[in-house]
Amino acid sequence: MEKHISNLHKLGIRSLPANFGPLKGANANARLTGPCGDTMEMWLGVGDRCVRRATFITDGCGSSLACGSMVAWLAEGKSLDEARQLSPAEVLKAAGNGAEEHCALLAVNTLRAALDTRPPEVAPPPADACHCSESTSEHCVASFSSRNAAGTKSPTPPQADAALEARLRTIRHKMLVLSGKGGVGKSTVAANLAMSLALTGHRVGLLDVDIHGPSIPKLMGLEGNRPSADAAGIQPLSVSPNLKVMSIGFLLESERDAVIWRGPMKYSVIQQFLRDVAWGELDYLIIDSPPGTGDEPLSVAQLVGQPASAIVVTTPQDVAVADVRRSITFCRQVHLQVLGIVENMNGFACPHCGKTSDLFKAGGGEALASEMSVPFLGRVPLDPQVVVSGDAGTPFISRFTGSAAARAFDPMVRLILAALPMPDTKSSAT
Repeated sequence: MEKHISNLHKLGIRSLPANFGPLKGANANARLTGPCGDTMEMWLGVGDRCVRRATFITDGCGSSLACGSMVAWLAEGKSLDEARQLSPAEVLKAAGNGAEEHCALLAVNTLRAALDTRPPEVAPPPADACHCSESTSEHCVASFSSRNAAGTKSPTPPQADAALEARLRTIRHKMLVLSGKGGVGKSTVAANLAMSLALTGHRVGLLDVDIHGPSIPKLMGLEGNRPSADAAGIQPLSVSPNLKVMSIGFLLESERDAVIWRGPMKYSVIQQFLRDVAWGELDYLIIDSPPGTGDEPLSVAQLVGQPASAIVVTTPQDVAVADVRRSITFCRQVHLQVLGIVENMNGFACPHCGKTSDLFKAGGGEALASEMSVPFLGRVPLDPQVVVSGDAGTPFISRFTGSAAARAFDPMVRLILAALPMPDTKSSAT
């Protein structure tokens, strides 16, 4: 061992230690990225509540290589509880001169995250076990769930796939609400669409997968609430008997917290939301995606399976339509049925005279629908009452039922229900 440590002290020489590389037959695994940008992945062979074997990889510096090797070596032979108690200070002492504290912290956190994926599966811990902050948000997934998928580089265990498939079988229709452009009111459309479907008597779930900018807690009046967990899974928050909501925003300590994750971490938490949240039987799951065609919408499209569909939101002006056009191409490439385009902020609805004035021009969304050969679902005007209801945490569809914006959702919902029919005309309330 002394020779092994001596080699690792030569931090300028990338000599690979014996425990470097994937572990064949591993049954626990996690991949984290630290604040410095170094990424580390760790594989564990766990049995009889003991770490029998541990290996790792890192794309970081010599210090990251040394700390990863030391954590893997120190964990081997320890009980799960003892391995979890390893501290950065112990790692620094074992690695010797030249190792850096942030590398030791990354290695320890990667080990702990991997330990959280060990079999057998256990129920997720209470939500208040998660303590995210600007500097430690990478640890959120490890705290939030007893499982941590590592994205495409580390396949999800077969039992997790089975659990995901079982959960999705209880949901009849999955709909992504997305847009290639930010600031088009996509979350507002998703929230009010979910409420509209719930008001028709259907059982609806609203899932917010905008990891970096979750808006749904505010729009639904659920800020400051925390989900609970039991043997069935993570319990979503209820807005009404027919409408349940889940968002990463419920797991953050404050509205100032930033979630600083790369793709594999986002994939993992989206997978957890789909697999571990106890939605129950749903007629419709509305998924509010962040703008663009990146990690989050791609992860959802890959995880929800087929059939699944999409509603694309745009505003009328050309700069928005150009980006939204790419969203439709994205849907076709990932095999999402495009239910149609919603043209939001189509004119200003004056609260005094009732007339509508075009602020951003008009007709861009309808023209795009015609160009791309997809349905046009309708126009939603820019209404001051939308802002009032959003800030108050009440969907305007239920607060200002007579407003022009609320009335715009009636034909939209009829078209969606016609495109995605239920076996019965109405589902019973839960």
